[in-house]
Amino acid sequence: MSATTPSATPKIALVTGGSRGLGRNTAVSLARRGVDAILTYHSNRAEAEAAVEEIRALGRKAVALRLDAGDTAAFGGFAGQVRDALRGQWGREQFDHLVNNAGTGLQAGFAETTEADFDALYRVHLKGVFFLTQRLLPLLRDGGRIVNVSSGLARFSLPGSSAYAAMKGAVEVLTRYLAKELAPRGIAVNTVAPGAIETDFRGGAVRDNPEVNRTVAAVTALGRAGVPDDIGPMIALLLDDANRWVTGQRIEVSGGMFL
Repeated sequence: MSATTPSATPKIALVTGGSRGLGRNTAVSLARRGVDAILTYHSNRAEAEAAVEEIRALGRKAVALRLDAGDTAAFGGFAGQVRDALRGQWGREQFDHLVNNAGTGLQAGFAETTEADFDALYRVHLKGVFFLTQRLLPLLRDGGRIVNVSSGLARFSLPGSSAYAAMKGAVEVLTRYLAKELAPRGIAVNTVAPGAIETDFRGGAVRDNPEVNRTVAAVTALGRAGVPDDIGPMIALLLDDANRWVTGQRIEVSGGMFL
């Protein structure tokens, strides 16, 4: 069977922050490979429903659930919604892939970063990833996959990103521990670290500011800023059965930024 031919029992991916940007591109790329989706969104339900319709137009099933990725107290109720969606839409008890993508950005120098700024990033990018994954483990099938989305900023340093990059560095360490601890269940866990991508992240600076875009291109081996289609298909490929022997790895997808 080819990678793009749906199986009798299609796989299901849960993609946090799947209503826009890299999360939406990932979910759509997975749909093109025959994978159904549970998407989460924070506040824009219309945007989430548009993503669902885009996936359904490709012949796949999809549902959108609201999730504040920084509110750990709500994770139990969210897990219940996931369980209900699995039973109601698919007649199943478990899903196959978890993509921890949801996130927010911060552009602030070290000296100007407030404790509130730091805590907001921590709740979403580290504490949220840790405890959401923990809460969803009973619903993730043995032999499934987890991808945690990091950033090239965990490898190279740019002023104004210390707090954000620190969270992503912690997630990369967490990925290795998850790969070790979940290995008895056959669950592979990897990190994908995008470089600078043309999305609305951080106000769309890379996409909308020509000077920023040129600066990124100048320090990137392949000579341009990234676009969502550089990331989503790569994550979809990483989740494919052909990559079953890859775990505990950090894979940077930056076009060779700051080599």
